[in-house]
Amino acid sequence: MPGMPYPPLADLETLAALFYDTLDELGQFTEVEPVEMPPVYQHLLAHEEHMTVTVEQYYGDRVDVEVVAKRHDPPHYSRKILLRRREDHVVVQYGIVRINLGVLAEQVRDEILSERWPLGTILIRHDVLRRVRLLNLWRVEAGPDLQRLFELDGSQTTYGRTAVIDCNDEPAIELIEIVREGLGHG
Repeated sequence: MPGMPYPPLADLETLAALFYDTLDELGQFTEVEPVEMPPVYQHLLAHEEHMTVTVEQYYGDRVDVEVVAKRHDPPHYSRKILLRRREDHVVVQYGIVRINLGVLAEQVRDEILSERWPLGTILIRHDVLRRVRLLNLWRVEAGPDLQRLFELDGSQTTYGRTAVIDCNDEPAIELIEIVREGLGHG
């Protein structure tokens, strides 16, 4: 209902707990302001746009989704994903996504559950009325799982964000998005 406050949103720890026993397995997180981030990370994360679109524009290449793990606790569907550049399959982004499928049309739900396309691509293709709300920006010291998924030799610093996507004026999608450190333009 317009004008009503949004219900409480899952925080970083709650989203990470969908796939991790402790947040440290993913990384050490410190909240930062945009001015505390290197310019490339400001460009990639400090905005209210879909990350799929942002990383595709930045790298000049389409990205494909790889679902690493998933949970289906109706009405929520959650997944831990990697976005890979199509040209060379290099991982450019990690994410945890929790989606309230109950607020989406059946065709959109079916495409999400097919796990064939990045979430932003699906929402844009179906012209779902959406708004991305940036909640927090994070400096991330990569933990063991993020090091493995990003193929890092030890912990490195990178950056991420938590955000919510409202679909049809309802909070529908909660996100942790972390971009891979040290790649430069494609």
